[in-house]
Amino acid sequence: MTNAPVPKPWIMEIAPYIPGRSTTDDGRKVAKLSSNENPLGTSPKAREAFASAATSLERYPDASATELRDTLAAKHGLDPARIIYGNGSDEVLHLAAGAFAGPGDEVIYVNYGFSVYPIATRRVGATPVVAPDKDYATDVDAILAAVTDRTRIVFIANPNNPTGTYAPRGEIERLHAGLRPDILLVIDHAYAEYIDGGDDDGGMALAQNAPNVLVTRTFSKMYGLAAERIGWGYAAPAIIEAMHRIRLPFSITIAGTAAAVAALGDTDFVASTRDHNAQWRAWFADEIAKLGNAGLRAIPSQANFILVLFEGELTAETAYKGLMDAGYIVRWLPGQGLPHGLRITIGTAEETQGVIAALRRMAGA
Repeated sequence: MTNAPVPKPWIMEIAPYIPGRSTTDDGRKVAKLSSNENPLGTSPKAREAFASAATSLERYPDASATELRDTLAAKHGLDPARIIYGNGSDEVLHLAAGAFAGPGDEVIYVNYGFSVYPIATRRVGATPVVAPDKDYATDVDAILAAVTDRTRIVFIANPNNPTGTYAPRGEIERLHAGLRPDILLVIDHAYAEYIDGGDDDGGMALAQNAPNVLVTRTFSKMYGLAAERIGWGYAAPAIIEAMHRIRLPFSITIAGTAAAVAALGDTDFVASTRDHNAQWRAWFADEIAKLGNAGLRAIPSQANFILVLFEGELTAETAYKGLMDAGYIVRWLPGQGLPHGLRITIGTAEETQGVIAALRRMAGA
């Protein structure tokens, strides 16, 4: 007998989520390029709606999020009854794990995948299974080879975080076709709005037509509402009904919901964000390519960040500290098996140019 409560062993196996830093080692607030936030801020319409909602602080939010679901459904051509919502897409991912996996089950995700996947898996007592990648990109064959009789969920982010890589429609369809119908395929679209040319991996179509596909999305990135934690998902009615059973009743706020609804209508802000990201992501990748002789390599990205690998004399740790000294915080990822990589958010024009200038100095270029 112990003299204190004992946590479940699978809980103690969780490596807690580590958010991107916002201050330097000496406490300075500098350019934060560690969390993939929107460098253009937030839609003015969303800010106005958020401020207006401050008159209702004494009220509980609408537990069914009717306005948000109806607005999302109208924008994307979906059935509002099949939309679930939560405290960021993180909560929706946790709901999927909680509803469809548990002790004795296995959950597959890719090497260098989003760090929430192992947390959500272990939280419910399931066993994480890591599928090998193919040069930092999703390998459908490796995922399918990892499937066993115990597999219950496959998590895949497309574009992937933290690598930025993208699996085209044919690969997503091939992955889905290779899974048993009792396996839930979760396609995390947190960065889908940033894909070149509005390309579509077909995930939402699968969620509309297949009984075992859940697509998740967020307002934190493209819409610049990271502070308000609004996420959502779409799937077959039976999947959504199961997830609702364990969803917190008031997980999204009145003000956050009002801002999200307004943000959906501000197409000019979304277009500006997409154009800015496409321009400076391409420029940043080209500049990193010029530093190839110094051992720097940019993994091709379809997100609002680029993973830079340091494969020469200049190490990722040294560059991370050097960039911090220069006034830029980026994401160094030794905890995700990438001690040789930095994930760098595409910031403002000035920030993006400043990061490249600092890397050039450190690389001796």
